[in-house]
Amino acid sequence: MGVASNSVDRERLKQEFLELLKSDEEFRLAVAGLIGYGEILKRFDRHEEELKRLWQSVEKLREDFISFIKDQEKRWEENNRKWEENIKRWEENSRRWEENNRRWEENNKRWEENNRKWEENWRRWEENDKKWEEAFKRFEAIERTLLVYAEILREHAKRLEALEKRVSRIEFELGALTEATFARFVYEDLERFIRESGERIVSRRRGLRVNGAEIDLLIESDKSIYIIEIKARPKQKHIDKLLKKAEVIQKIFGKPIKPMLAGVYIGSEVESYARSSGVEVYRY
Repeated sequence: MGVASNSVDRERLKQEFLELLKSDEEFRLAVAGLIGYGEILKRFDRHEEELKRLWQSVEKLREDFISFIKDQEKRWEENNRKWEENIKRWEENSRRWEENNRRWEENNKRWEENNRKWEENWRRWEENDKKWEEAFKRFEAIERTLLVYAEILREHAKRLEALEKRVSRIEFELGALTEATFARFVYEDLERFIRESGERIVSRRRGLRVNGAEIDLLIESDKSIYIIEIKARPKQKHIDKLLKKAEVIQKIFGKPIKPMLAGVYIGSEVESYARSSGVEVYRY
């Protein structure tokens, strides 16, 4: 009987102790202090307050960003209005130019008529003075020579213009070919790196346009997004643009972003700036 009574008392005491832990905070903190967890609970409380302040800061940033977007939309509307006004002015200027051209054509006709009359007068002078006739013959010979040279120059100008077009086209095609080649090399290198890192490639996209920004190469794995800027001779401004693109992609995909720069002629200052900005550099 004594043993059974002690067992009942211990069970009741245990239940009362547990009930005090649930209902009495001061008692709970005292017990926690005795077993070494009081300071931990206080830290949890402080961390919870700090987390609330952080979320408030994030909400403020989101509101500021929305306000910035609205301001930009207003500016674009103002720019569109100004462009429409400029277009109207250009149309008015074009009309005036057409009117001026018509007047110039009328003046040319008058000059042609005057030239005909002057030719008659010159013939009269030629009849009166043989020396003037010789001089005019020499002048006509020079004029014919100048016309021949003028025709030659026009022909050379046409050839030069055609050559410039061909060179521009070749430069464009070489640039596109170079970027495509780099993109293939970069993808092959990154494919091995990503798989060795234990990630699985989900998709690969070239020339992706997001919110008006063009991304040379985007590789999405199951864990991260790799954004690669490909330039034969990159500059610091290309790194700044790459970082802005990374911010946009981060908001869209919601995955960790890893910006990368690939090129051939990468200066030491550009490479140092890229690495200090958190951009990986691939040199080919």
